[in-house]
Amino acid sequence: MIKITLFALALLAIPSSGFAGDWESKLKTELSQFGHRNWIVIADAAYPKQSAPGIETIFTGGDQLEVLKTVLKAVEAAPHVNAIILVDAELDHVSEEDAPGVTAYRTALKEVMKGAQTKVMPHEQIISQLDEGSKLFNVLLLKTTMTIPYTSVFLELECGYWNAEKEQRLRAAVEKSK
Repeated sequence: MIKITLFALALLAIPSSGFAGDWESKLKTELSQFGHRNWIVIADAAYPKQSAPGIETIFTGGDQLEVLKTVLKAVEAAPHVNAIILVDAELDHVSEEDAPGVTAYRTALKEVMKGAQTKVMPHEQIISQLDEGSKLFNVLLLKTTMTIPYTSVFLELECGYWNAEKEQRLRAAVEKSK
């Protein structure tokens, strides 16, 4: 009986991954290791837990827009990455009648994303890109308490100190030197 009690106490002392409360420290750790081609998803409550080995799902227990603000602030502070924000095209067509609060959510989301590089794409297209990326690169999925459909926000990370324009110049210089 003493061994069982000690074992139970030892299990309680182990930090739990995947539960509300530790997601911000997990974000900080992962973001320091992430680079271009990694993804961070701020998901609604019904977003499924994916089975791909490179996708880690953590329930934040938090408000979706607050979690998004925290993630965007962390990405902005990281000198080695920036993010392209992808949102579902379907969100623009969700009615207030079917999803009360969606109008206010859309307004607030636009404010949070103001000035950020954003793409609006069909949900299935975003999921296909995420699935393809997760075959080689890690994805951190932060699940929130949001209960409005098509509100998940996807951040595809890019190099923070190199961009497509610089890469194009580099490739042109390499080609020219041949």
